[in-house]
Amino acid sequence: MQFTLQFDPARLSDLAARYNAAGDNKALAAGCRIRQGARTRLELEDIFEWKTGGRGRSRLRSNTDAEIADALSLAVVARTERAAVSVLCGLRGVNVPVASALLTVIDPDRYTVIDFRALEALGHETTDRSVNFYLEYLRACRELAATHAISLRNLDRALWQWSRDRGRIR
Repeated sequence: MQFTLQFDPARLSDLAARYNAAGDNKALAAGCRIRQGARTRLELEDIFEWKTGGRGRSRLRSNTDAEIADALSLAVVARTERAAVSVLCGLRGVNVPVASALLTVIDPDRYTVIDFRALEALGHETTDRSVNFYLEYLRACRELAATHAISLRNLDRALWQWSRDRGRIR
């Protein structure tokens, strides 16, 4: 599977710097609390809101507090990316893009968010949101980040900003 940067990689740092990172603060704080042991509905909902803008909130609310705590706990200690994504996708209202956002704010050095903007910046317009597709995307993003000496989080910010600058609205 090919993921090809659609712009000059020399622009990565500038694009990442122009991204409104302040909008991530509430989600990043929730991810920090999860890392520190808080595995509650509040953390999940803060990250969910950041990723979805509230779309699908009623499905998310149908999970019990115990299911949420269990899924977050298992994801944090999962030894493989596949296990971490899969356990989160077991929650109602959580699909691969939302699971990727949850994992990104919990461990931004290991994971990155998948969404239509980042995919567009990498030359993909697919609707495939399977765990397998995400793992290929994650591998490609890690390679790009390493090649261009940028963090996964800043790579995601640059990809998102490039797509937004193009004026594509959804």
